[in-house]
Amino acid sequence: MTNQTAAMVVIGDEILSGRTRDSNMHYLAGRLTEHGLSLCEVRVVADDHAAIVAAVRAVRGYDQVFTSGGIGPTHDDITADAVADACGVAITHRADAMALLGAHYAARGLEFNAARQRMARIPDTATLIDNPISIAPGFTLGNVHVMAGVPKIFEAMVEGVLSTLSKGVPLLSRSLRVEKGEGEIASAFAAFNADWADLQMGSYPFTQDGKYGTNLVIRGHDAARLDAALEALAQVMA
Repeated sequence: MTNQTAAMVVIGDEILSGRTRDSNMHYLAGRLTEHGLSLCEVRVVADDHAAIVAAVRAVRGYDQVFTSGGIGPTHDDITADAVADACGVAITHRADAMALLGAHYAARGLEFNAARQRMARIPDTATLIDNPISIAPGFTLGNVHVMAGVPKIFEAMVEGVLSTLSKGVPLLSRSLRVEKGEGEIASAFAAFNADWADLQMGSYPFTQDGKYGTNLVIRGHDAARLDAALEALAQVMA
């Protein structure tokens, strides 16, 4: 089985300015790994129509594309329009989204004003993504899944989308902590990786109490193969 590929477009001036620390990429990467999809690329773009269009078009060749941010009620929430443009689809105040939002605000005695109605602007052929947190929906247009930037809402929407996608083979990992710096173990680790070329390997240095060390990580889809490689690696690094 070949796992589906995925990309993410993170949208928002607040991310690029450093005002907000993005957690959505970390969450999505972990959940896709567990679900058996390979996250291959992430782009971060400003709240700029042309930039969003270009980014979405650039990554649509992956099997699945996930976006976060820019689907709220304010003037800078332009993701829905940009994604519609990128996909060549018209966008309107959709009746299903209007009904959903209208009922939500009516039940709370709140005005369903023009700003709130902006959240019902959905591309004509898209399907809605459920939002169990604050009701305003995301949407799926082709292979592009457009979701909110607020982490709790984003995470809930991700779970809804993943429930519709076929599972692949999860990417598993094993880790070995070595009390040696990368420069000391690099040659041996490279040779080991060549002998176990079917597995992905990486080294991640750290310092603790003034001493250098390295975490060696092995990744693959076969748990038994990973266990065997870890045991062999421990002997090499002993």
